Amino acid sequence: MTIYKKPVANLEKPREAYVHRTTGETDISIKLNLDGTGACDIATGVPFFDHMLNAFARHGQFDLTVKATGDVKVDAHHTVEDTGIVLGQAFARALQDKAGITRFADVCIPMDETLVQAAVDISGRGQAYCDLPIPTQRVGSFDTELAVEFFYAFARDAGVTLHVRELAGENSHHIIEAAFKAAGRAMRFACELDPRVVGIPSTKGSL
Repeated sequence: MTIYKKPVANLEKPREAYVHRTTGETDISIKLNLDGTGACDIATGVPFFDHMLNAFARHGQFDLTVKATGDVKVDAHHTVEDTGIVLGQAFARALQDKAGITRFADVCIPMDETLVQAAVDISGRGQAYCDLPIPTQRVGSFDTELAVEFFYAFARDAGVTLHVRELAGENSHHIIEAAFKAAGRAMRFACELDPRVVGIPSTKGSL
Protein backbone atom coordinates (compact mmCIF):
# COMPACT_ATOMS: atom_id res chain seq x y z
CA MET A 1 0.00 0.00 0.00
CA THR A 2 1.31 3.44 -0.91
CA ILE A 3 1.20 5.96 1.90
CA TYR A 4 0.89 9.52 0.73
CA LYS A 5 2.57 12.24 2.72
CA LYS A 6 1.66 15.88 2.42
CA PRO A 7 4.49 17.60 0.54
CA VAL A 8 6.09 20.77 1.77
CA ALA A 9 6.97 23.64 -0.53
CA ASN A 10 10.18 23.23 -2.48
CA LEU A 11 12.79 24.88 -0.28
CA GLU A 12 14.68 25.98 -3.38
CA LYS A 13 11.62 27.84 -4.58
CA PRO A 14 9.54 28.81 -1.52
CA ARG A 15 6.01 29.99 -2.13
CA GLU A 16 6.65 33.55 -1.07
CA ALA A 17 6.11 36.97 -2.58
CA TYR A 18 6.88 40.61 -1.91
CA VAL A 19 4.83 43.33 -3.58
CA HIS A 20 5.20 47.10 -3.24
CA ARG A 21 2.66 49.42 -4.86
CA THR A 22 2.60 53.21 -4.70
CA THR A 23 -0.13 55.51 -6.00
CA GLY A 24 -1.14 59.09 -5.32
CA GLU A 25 -3.43 57.76 -2.58
CA THR A 26 -1.58 54.85 -0.95
CA ASP A 27 1.84 53.32 -0.41
CA ILE A 28 1.56 49.60 0.39
CA SER A 29 4.09 46.81 0.80
CA ILE A 30 3.16 43.20 1.51
CA LYS A 31 5.28 40.14 2.20
CA LEU A 32 3.52 36.77 2.07
CA ASN A 33 4.53 33.18 2.77
CA LEU A 34 1.84 30.65 1.82
CA ASP A 35 3.44 27.88 3.88
CA GLY A 36 3.76 29.75 7.13
CA THR A 37 2.37 29.49 10.65
CA GLY A 38 0.15 32.56 10.76
CA ALA A 39 2.81 35.01 11.93
CA CYS A 40 1.57 38.57 11.34
CA ASP A 41 2.95 42.09 11.35
CA ILE A 42 0.21 44.37 10.10
CA ALA A 43 -0.10 48.15 10.17
CA THR A 44 -2.49 49.91 7.79
CA GLY A 45 -3.55 52.89 9.87
CA VAL A 46 -7.06 51.38 10.06
CA PRO A 47 -7.21 49.44 13.36
CA PHE A 48 -10.30 47.32 12.67
CA PHE A 49 -8.92 46.40 9.24
CA ASP A 50 -5.63 45.37 10.88
CA HIS A 51 -7.67 43.07 13.12
CA MET A 52 -9.41 41.54 10.09
CA LEU A 53 -6.17 40.95 8.16
CA ASN A 54 -4.71 39.35 11.26
CA ALA A 55 -7.70 36.98 11.42
CA PHE A 56 -7.38 36.21 7.69
CA ALA A 57 -3.68 35.33 7.99
CA ARG A 58 -3.77 33.46 11.29
CA HIS A 59 -6.64 31.22 10.25
CA GLY A 60 -5.11 30.81 6.80
CA GLN A 61 -1.73 29.95 8.33
CA PHE A 62 -0.06 32.52 6.11
CA ASP A 63 2.92 34.53 7.29
CA LEU A 64 1.88 38.07 6.42
CA THR A 65 3.52 41.47 6.73
CA VAL A 66 1.50 44.49 5.65
CA LYS A 67 2.73 48.06 5.81
CA ALA A 68 0.32 50.61 4.39
CA THR A 69 -0.03 54.35 4.47
CA GLY A 70 -2.96 56.04 2.81
CA ASP A 71 -5.21 59.06 2.77
CA VAL A 72 -7.14 57.92 5.84
CA LYS A 73 -7.79 61.57 6.70
CA VAL A 74 -10.27 61.41 3.81
CA ASP A 75 -11.53 57.93 4.69
CA ALA A 76 -10.24 54.34 4.71
CA HIS A 77 -11.61 53.37 1.29
CA HIS A 78 -8.40 53.67 -0.73
CA THR A 79 -6.29 51.99 1.93
CA VAL A 80 -8.61 49.00 2.28
CA GLU A 81 -9.24 48.51 -1.43
CA ASP A 82 -5.59 48.97 -2.43
CA THR A 83 -4.46 46.56 0.27
CA GLY A 84 -6.81 44.02 -1.30
CA ILE A 85 -5.17 44.68 -4.67
CA VAL A 86 -1.63 44.22 -3.35
CA LEU A 87 -2.51 41.17 -1.27
CA GLY A 88 -4.13 39.62 -4.33
CA GLN A 89 -1.01 40.29 -6.38
CA ALA A 90 1.12 38.69 -3.66
CA PHE A 91 -1.00 35.52 -3.73
CA ALA A 92 -0.81 35.35 -7.53
CA ARG A 93 2.98 35.57 -7.41
CA ALA A 94 3.44 33.19 -4.47
CA LEU A 95 1.30 30.52 -6.17
CA GLN A 96 3.79 30.46 -9.05
CA ASP A 97 2.55 28.02 -11.74
CA LYS A 98 -0.09 26.53 -9.37
CA ALA A 99 1.19 22.98 -9.93
CA GLY A 100 0.06 20.53 -7.28
CA ILE A 101 -2.39 22.80 -5.48
CA THR A 102 -5.77 21.65 -4.19
CA ARG A 103 -7.43 24.51 -6.11
CA PHE A 104 -10.97 24.35 -4.66
CA ALA A 105 -12.10 24.84 -1.07
CA ASP A 106 -15.14 25.94 0.87
CA VAL A 107 -15.44 26.69 4.56
CA CYS A 108 -18.16 27.72 7.00
CA ILE A 109 -17.12 29.73 10.04
CA PRO A 110 -19.48 30.18 13.01
CA MET A 111 -19.00 33.13 15.34
CA ASP A 112 -21.64 33.28 18.04
CA GLU A 113 -24.95 34.01 16.23
CA THR A 114 -23.16 34.42 12.90
CA LEU A 115 -22.37 31.83 10.22
CA VAL A 116 -20.43 32.79 7.07
CA GLN A 117 -19.42 30.60 4.14
CA ALA A 118 -16.46 31.26 1.84
CA ALA A 119 -15.79 29.20 -1.27
CA VAL A 120 -12.79 29.66 -3.53
CA ASP A 121 -11.53 28.39 -6.86
CA ILE A 122 -7.97 29.34 -7.81
CA SER A 123 -9.22 29.64 -11.35
CA GLY A 124 -7.04 32.31 -12.89
CA ARG A 125 -10.23 34.33 -13.40
CA GLY A 126 -10.47 37.05 -10.80
CA GLN A 127 -14.04 37.57 -9.67
CA ALA A 128 -16.02 37.66 -6.46
CA TYR A 129 -19.59 37.51 -5.30
CA CYS A 130 -20.38 38.71 -1.79
CA ASP A 131 -23.72 38.38 -0.06
CA LEU A 132 -22.97 40.04 3.27
CA PRO A 133 -25.92 42.05 4.56
CA ILE A 134 -24.37 44.01 7.43
CA PRO A 135 -26.87 45.72 9.74
CA THR A 136 -24.82 48.81 10.64
CA GLN A 137 -22.85 51.30 8.57
CA ARG A 138 -19.87 51.28 10.92
CA VAL A 139 -17.99 49.13 13.39
CA GLY A 140 -16.26 51.76 15.49
CA SER A 141 -14.82 54.08 12.85
CA PHE A 142 -14.68 51.40 10.14
CA ASP A 143 -17.09 51.74 7.20
CA THR A 144 -18.60 48.25 6.97
CA GLU A 145 -19.16 48.36 3.21
CA LEU A 146 -15.37 48.35 2.77
CA ALA A 147 -15.23 44.67 3.72
CA VAL A 148 -16.91 43.78 0.42
CA GLU A 149 -14.65 46.21 -1.47
CA PHE A 150 -11.63 44.39 -0.04
CA PHE A 151 -12.87 40.97 -1.18
CA TYR A 152 -13.62 42.19 -4.71
CA ALA A 153 -10.18 43.78 -5.05
CA PHE A 154 -8.42 40.76 -3.56
CA ALA A 155 -10.18 38.21 -5.78
CA ARG A 156 -9.62 40.23 -8.95
CA ASP A 157 -5.87 40.60 -8.46
CA ALA A 158 -5.30 37.14 -6.99
CA GLY A 159 -7.00 35.61 -10.02
CA VAL A 160 -9.40 33.59 -7.89
CA THR A 161 -13.14 33.06 -7.91
CA LEU A 162 -14.37 33.90 -4.42
CA HIS A 163 -17.85 33.62 -2.95
CA VAL A 164 -18.54 34.96 0.54
CA ARG A 165 -22.03 34.43 1.87
CA GLU A 166 -23.66 35.23 5.19
CA LEU A 167 -25.88 32.35 6.27
CA ALA A 168 -26.85 33.87 9.61
CA GLY A 169 -25.85 36.96 11.53
CA GLU A 170 -26.94 39.97 13.54
CA ASN A 171 -23.76 41.60 14.85
CA SER A 172 -21.74 43.56 12.27
CA HIS A 173 -18.39 42.87 13.91
CA HIS A 174 -19.10 39.14 14.00
CA ILE A 175 -20.26 39.06 10.37
CA ILE A 176 -17.17 40.82 9.01
CA GLU A 177 -14.75 38.90 11.19
CA ALA A 178 -16.31 35.55 10.30
CA ALA A 179 -16.06 36.52 6.61
CA PHE A 180 -12.33 37.27 6.87
CA LYS A 181 -11.69 34.08 8.84
CA ALA A 182 -13.66 32.01 6.34
CA ALA A 183 -11.90 33.56 3.36
CA GLY A 184 -8.50 32.99 4.95
CA ARG A 185 -9.31 29.40 5.80
CA ALA A 186 -10.68 28.68 2.33
CA MET A 187 -7.58 30.19 0.72
CA ARG A 188 -5.40 28.06 2.95
CA PHE A 189 -7.02 24.82 1.84
CA ALA A 190 -7.19 25.83 -1.83
CA CYS A 191 -3.50 26.82 -1.87
CA GLU A 192 -2.30 23.69 -0.09
CA LEU A 193 -0.32 21.12 -2.03
CA ASP A 194 -2.22 17.90 -2.68
CA PRO A 195 0.02 14.80 -3.07
CA ARG A 196 -2.50 13.24 -5.48
CA VAL A 197 -2.44 16.18 -7.89
CA VAL A 198 0.01 15.86 -10.75
CA GLY A 199 0.84 19.12 -12.50
CA ILE A 200 -1.79 21.83 -12.96
CA PRO A 201 -5.21 20.86 -11.54
CA SER A 202 -7.19 21.69 -14.67
CA THR A 203 -8.49 19.73 -17.65
CA LYS A 204 -7.14 22.58 -19.80
CA GLY A 205 -3.63 22.16 -18.42
CA SER A 206 -3.41 25.77 -17.21
CA LEU A 207 -5.02 28.11 -14.73
